[in-house]
Amino acid sequence: MAAAAPGTLGSLQAGRARLVAACCARLGPGWRLPGSWTSPRMTWARGWVPAAGGAAPQRSYSPEVKTEDELRVRYLEEENRGADLKERVKMNSSEVGAFVSKLRSVINEIANLPVPTIAAIDGLALGGGLELALACDIRVAASSAKMGLVETKLAIIPGGGGTQRLPRAIGMSLAKELIFSARVLDGQEAKAVGLISHVLEQNQEGDAAYRKALDLAREFLPQGPVAMRVAKLAINQGMEVDLVTGLAIEEACYAQTILTKDRLEGLLAFKEKRSPRYKGE
Repeated sequence: MAAAAPGTLGSLQAGRARLVAACCARLGPGWRLPGSWTSPRMTWARGWVPAAGGAAPQRSYSPEVKTEDELRVRYLEEENRGADLKERVKMNSSEVGAFVSKLRSVINEIANLPVPTIAAIDGLALGGGLELALACDIRVAASSAKMGLVETKLAIIPGGGGTQRLPRAIGMSLAKELIFSARVLDGQEAKAVGLISHVLEQNQEGDAAYRKALDLAREFLPQGPVAMRVAKLAINQGMEVDLVTGLAIEEACYAQTILTKDRLEGLLAFKEKRSPRYKGE
């Protein structure tokens, strides 16, 4: 998929799970959108990675645009629904550790994208596939989808953030039950425990969740880019602290929107009874 202009949609596909990102912000310095990046048994084509040399990206949540690189959305395809177990057998302990560390790092990068992300699960999302979905802001699934953190069956534990993000998503007790049992849930069961926000009957094309994710993303697209970015930042950071500190985070994030051109454009558009033309400035 060619690079999309600001205000458009794109997706990440992993097996039958996809990530849909609403493009409504700009990237800070250090980010780029390359042709491809590979890791053991994974090929993530036309996707998100840090700057050249594998250096950690220098994110900026400031409303000022530091570079001309605008945040775009592209397809990101994964070869497997999770780890290739046949290949894992051939790895020594140090190779397995490096593989999981790389996987965890990439999932963290997805979690830290400064735009809304939606995981659309139309098929299997097991182990690392579900961990990737848990790194997204919102998850939707077809009723026939299957998802779970099944690592304890293999005498290991989730290593891509699952032990931390699942309890935050559905509560500690339920998360322990699912991880200890390695239980696999369908879409209806996942909705019942709060793992996903929406469950859909699968369609003939097999992309019901993906279509729902696109509908949600289209609701997000018209909003102010800076506001979307700092709203996500305020929510994510505020959930990790007490209420008083969280309110201080909200205040600091709100302050980033006050001096933006977009805020003035929003007020002017309201006065003139027209749709705003936001530029992320």
